[in-house]
Amino acid sequence: MNRKTKSLSELNQNGISGIIELSNEENIAAWQRLQYGMFIHWGLYSEIGGVWNEKPVKKGYSEQIQMWANISKEEYMKVAKNFTAEKFNPVEICTLAKEAGMEYIVITSKHHDGFTMFDTATTDYGIIQRTPYGKDPLKLLANECHRQGLKFGVYFSLIDWNEGHDFDENNNNPIPESMEVMIAAQLRELMTNYGPIAEVWFDMSCPTQAQSVKFAEIIHELQPKAIVSGRVWNNNGDFRTLADNQVPSNTLDGAWQTPASIYHATWGYRSWQDRSDISGKVRDLVKGLTSVRARGGNYLLNIGPRGDGSMVEFESDVLREMGKWLDRHPGAILGASGTKFGGQSWGEVTVNDKSIFLNILKWPVGKELTLPGLVTGVQKVIEDGASDELDWRMEGNNLIVTLPDIPLDTVLPVIRVELSGELRLIPERTIVVNENNTWTIQSQDIYRGRSYSDKGNYSSLIETTVKKTAYLSTKEGGTVLLRIQGEVSNQDTLYKVEFGTEFQVVTGRQLIETEVGPIIVLANEIVPLTITLVEPKHANEDIGLAINTAFVKLKKEVLA
Repeated sequence: MNRKTKSLSELNQNGISGIIELSNEENIAAWQRLQYGMFIHWGLYSEIGGVWNEKPVKKGYSEQIQMWANISKEEYMKVAKNFTAEKFNPVEICTLAKEAGMEYIVITSKHHDGFTMFDTATTDYGIIQRTPYGKDPLKLLANECHRQGLKFGVYFSLIDWNEGHDFDENNNNPIPESMEVMIAAQLRELMTNYGPIAEVWFDMSCPTQAQSVKFAEIIHELQPKAIVSGRVWNNNGDFRTLADNQVPSNTLDGAWQTPASIYHATWGYRSWQDRSDISGKVRDLVKGLTSVRARGGNYLLNIGPRGDGSMVEFESDVLREMGKWLDRHPGAILGASGTKFGGQSWGEVTVNDKSIFLNILKWPVGKELTLPGLVTGVQKVIEDGASDELDWRMEGNNLIVTLPDIPLDTVLPVIRVELSGELRLIPERTIVVNENNTWTIQSQDIYRGRSYSDKGNYSSLIETTVKKTAYLSTKEGGTVLLRIQGEVSNQDTLYKVEFGTEFQVVTGRQLIETEVGPIIVLANEIVPLTITLVEPKHANEDIGLAINTAFVKLKKEVLA
């Protein structure tokens, strides 16, 4: 046998848990359980609707039209006189969110234009003081969310063109001291006057480390259960906000969220936006929701109401159709967990209790679908929503399902697999021991625990590796010694080297110049070998370790 499995079916171990676990911090885990929410971009820009001087402004997002059309403060302020918001209806908004299957709502309290959509004593540049509407829409929406059992959150831009920030197409403006004072005061108002807050979604700017810490601390002080987005910057958030509409190619470590927009080209209302092919739009967004959830992330889907507060019918219809799809497949997405199967050529895998769901994004050309590495016994396979069982067989640890000629669900077909117990699997890159009782680990065998780190703004975001894991298939138990050929960024850095539940702490120098061990491993197991930092500066810090080749040597005698 080669050092690597020719087929996962050759292994008969119990495997590893297939579920992507939630955070160990209960507040973050509670936020992760929300899974799917509504984002609302609504402000003075909504009244403009992407048109200035009777011409569509096609550059940039419409919620930033003041910058893209180079509108002066004086001209922009005139728009407020027509901002009646007479059709803003929190009951309808919350009802739509629930029909769509959403658990929380996040709305813009202030975007880059600095126009406040809430009651504040810090400025008179806002909806209460400057518009015919004259009420606090955030208060009304927050109250309705609480009444209907939805969690409530706020978006808050750290850019403020009204308070002195210049137009910057990258939105990387630093925050002067005077603006910092105002931001802190506004955050305290938002965290004090709107009941329980589930999420604070910061955006853009280029704060200092001290400013990022200050803003995050205000949230945690006044709303201990609120979760702060990574765009508070300088790695001070509770979860990482991905790029707009991003589906990561690999599972990320820690809590994360994808902000999604129906049109991709704008978040705020755009009167001239093409709103055709609703069925195609629903399919695309269901795919995005499914892929994000299967990888363990939260999905925050945006709507952009008109200036009068009314919701765009196309957007409402899209959300309702998504809700109908979720209703047709209860447990497949909502309430389900992501899995460690990763993306398959045909789609995504989620798990809920003792059922896994094969969410088919791309219907296989042949009539068979293969899920590799499944250890748990299968009891029944059925197309979700149908009554007849599907034919299936196991070839080792590979589940092979015979599909119907035509899928039942035209949006996104789902196959439900009922298991005999909790989901367990064998990772695709599992390594077997050779005849010399040695596992040889190449760089391509290693799973990277990925995250994103920043240096204070959006432009500085980089992908990082926060842990490295290889999976070893054991036949016999004993003690092992690890030897790594590679490099570390800092030889004094402390690393935690884990074999299953056993671990040792070593310096970077020891990790690459000496053997690590001995450490006990058990027989007939899939043992994860994981290397992480002992004391990372923040959750997103890169591990600073490059592994070319690693060798794990087994001594068969077990230590007493």
